Amino acid sequence: MKENAPGPPVLIVGSLAFDSVETPDGSVEMALGGSAAYASIAASYFAGARVVGVVGDDFGDEHMRRLQAHGIDVAGVARVPGKTFHWRGRYHHDFKGRDTLETALGVFESFDPDVPAPHRESEYVLLGNIDPALQLKVLEQAHRARVVAMDTMNFWIETARERLAEVLSRVDILFINDEEAFQLSGQSTVLAAARAVAAAGPRYVVVKRGDCGAMLFGPDLTLFVPAMPLLRVIDPTGAGDSFAGGFMGHLARTGALDRASLGGALLAGTVLASFAVEAFSVDGICELPPGAIAERRAALERMIRL
Repeated sequence: MKENAPGPPVLIVGSLAFDSVETPDGSVEMALGGSAAYASIAASYFAGARVVGVVGDDFGDEHMRRLQAHGIDVAGVARVPGKTFHWRGRYHHDFKGRDTLETALGVFESFDPDVPAPHRESEYVLLGNIDPALQLKVLEQAHRARVVAMDTMNFWIETARERLAEVLSRVDILFINDEEAFQLSGQSTVLAAARAVAAAGPRYVVVKRGDCGAMLFGPDLTLFVPAMPLLRVIDPTGAGDSFAGGFMGHLARTGALDRASLGGALLAGTVLASFAVEAFSVDGICELPPGAIAERRAALERMIRL
């Protein structure tokens, strides 16, 4: 299942959920989803993955086994009485927008991340899109972290900006989409927004732009990778989390933060995101055949080589 010799494990803290999704190509009910599911599976192709999250007693063993089949350590996943987080949404015909029809937090509403002792030694940490207060709690426990990345969203920018600012001051990499970057920075161009956000703390800002690709901004460094052209998109849910997981897994495998490693991480994230959107739920990134990632990465590299 691994594309190369695995790197050190990435600690991933986020949601494990059930998604019910409608798209122009069909629908799915109560499928495995959540930021931690997508990110950990994507990361597992390059490095080990450890998940911290919470599920209800309706989260069947088959879902846990699906994660474990990728070598993912689920010792940090608590199963408690109640319902697992459930999100229901409908995508517009062009996938440019979506409507949230239902959000039932269930047991996730009282999620209090408790990182198991062995996981606290993790050198690579990915903080999924959760309350900044919980992200800070994870950082207090992950005392050996060497590279910390985080995701966030407009809700936290609007409602928890002070706590979010504290997290930003303590991380190395921020994953954010362009609209969130504009909202967080008050700027109107991607470059200006990235520079303003970087001034708040993160050394690298990765702006995800959907079918327009992704850009990485850092000290004296700007990198761009276009999105992978696809014949068909089935379900964009989890594409950003798959991107982040692939990115961090690649960094963990290389053990570096130089131009080559960061560029490779952008490619890895883009490739995993492209697989994710080709099926509902995590089906697009589960059990990829040997060589599939390398083949698609090579195709992307050929496309952008001048």
